[in-house]
Amino acid sequence: MPTALITGATAGIGEACVHAFADAGWNVVATGRREDRLAKLQRDNVRTLAFDIRDEAARDAALDSLPEDFRGIDLLVNNAGLALGLEPAQQASLANWKTMIDTNVVALASITHKLLPMLVERKGAIINLSSVAANYPYPGGNVYAATKAFVRQLSLDLRADLHGTGVRVTSIEPGMVETEFTLVRTGSQETSDKLYGGVNPMTAEDIAETILWVATLPPHLNINTLELMPVNQSWQGFAVHREG
Repeated sequence: MPTALITGATAGIGEACVHAFADAGWNVVATGRREDRLAKLQRDNVRTLAFDIRDEAARDAALDSLPEDFRGIDLLVNNAGLALGLEPAQQASLANWKTMIDTNVVALASITHKLLPMLVERKGAIINLSSVAANYPYPGGNVYAATKAFVRQLSLDLRADLHGTGVRVTSIEPGMVETEFTLVRTGSQETSDKLYGGVNPMTAEDIAETILWVATLPPHLNINTLELMPVNQSWQGFAVHREG
């Protein structure tokens, strides 16, 4: 039975991934900070680990506590991440910028580095959650979008370095998915409702099923990048400022 380690499993896409993979017969290691939410995910083929993804010592201690039949990781789903604030760069909080970088970039790179030897040994896979923000700039995206561009580029460069190992790497790049994401970013349920209202956005389950599909493709196939949007979302034209 293959084992998937899914970060950021206490809500949204991560939580949906836990259910999708467990229902498909995988062993799942679900990680996150909120123990009360992790407790609700427990089942025979799911083990939960509570730690802050930015805390390497806590992460390592948690991984060391896994029972033997959950220690062999075949798939790393790097889902943990967040966006904070929508202000233009010149008005943004430096603390928010650092939190996003530490979570979306440093912590993701760190757990990937930690598990790479095992993934190479087991000819496993890495699926990273990037975003359409990695490809399309927008006002207020600044550091959040930059962190997702890092995730996308790291995925591509991992593919180059892992050439010949059998390890697959994919960057999943969703557009509008209605989860807690915007609520966390803005702190406002009203803002979240307004953003998604009438859009018929994607759901966490949509993305989780896509990730499961990627993970269960034949081992000689690799999806390098996969961009997804709801039908009602597309690209905008260039912004033009006119003087006078």
